Amino acid sequence: MFPALKYLARVAISILLAAFCGCANQAVVNTQRHFDFQKDTFSYANELVWEYHFEANGKWTSSRREPAPAYSHHCFVVARSVRQFFLNASFAADRPIVDEPTYRKLVSQVVSSNPRHPLPEGEKIVIPGYRDLRAFSQAQPTLLQQECGGAWQSYFQRGHWRMIWPFSRRHQRDTADAILTRLANLEPVVIHLARFPQLTINHAMVIFDARETPEQIRFTTYDPNHPLEPVTITFDRATRTFTLPTNDYFPGGRVDIYQIYHRWNY
Repeated sequence: MFPALKYLARVAISILLAAFCGCANQAVVNTQRHFDFQKDTFSYANELVWEYHFEANGKWTSSRREPAPAYSHHCFVVARSVRQFFLNASFAADRPIVDEPTYRKLVSQVVSSNPRHPLPEGEKIVIPGYRDLRAFSQAQPTLLQQECGGAWQSYFQRGHWRMIWPFSRRHQRDTADAILTRLANLEPVVIHLARFPQLTINHAMVIFDARETPEQIRFTTYDPNHPLEPVTITFDRATRTFTLPTNDYFPGGRVDIYQIYHRWNY
């Protein structure tokens, strides 16, 4: 295909996909409280299938984890569910613990709720017997893992098409600004991190706080792979680039980011 035709085809496909996925000017969700890492996240991890490390020559390499993890490939499911519980559920520790079928029904209602449109306060799904999501997931990890969604939902999240198109530095600057706007309204922001066509990272996280300086923005983030403490994603204002530090699944460096599970976007 000639370059001009390839460009026009690419633009046409982008427009059709954007229309199909409901992209438009972003609306802001106003919430009533701050996201609390120790209360509003799951206690268990989305486990790694592979073990990663640097070799002596500096090459980033991997090997299959043994034994195989019991719960993996659920990062998008975990990140989406965290947002749904924050926006659409409330916990009532003063009420008695109920039976398993009841909890399964309640969790199903939460994860069936729209992650883009929060329920009014009087319509939130009440989870009895526990003070918050972290306590609930400590007591009922298997139930939550089974009811929040299968790994296939991480592979078929509808916004994945955006990953294949270029990320301009302007887009990344606008993304950082949009995230700050949402955080100012106390809204947790679910993001997709990628380096397409490289396969070094394809992951979902939840940004819930930020600290700004003239040079950078340090976004405080819940990583489904690391439930014990937040991680920091840094946005450099000069280069208009997001970076993620080295960890047990990523060698560190630049990541491209876009928002998902929000009103009027992917």
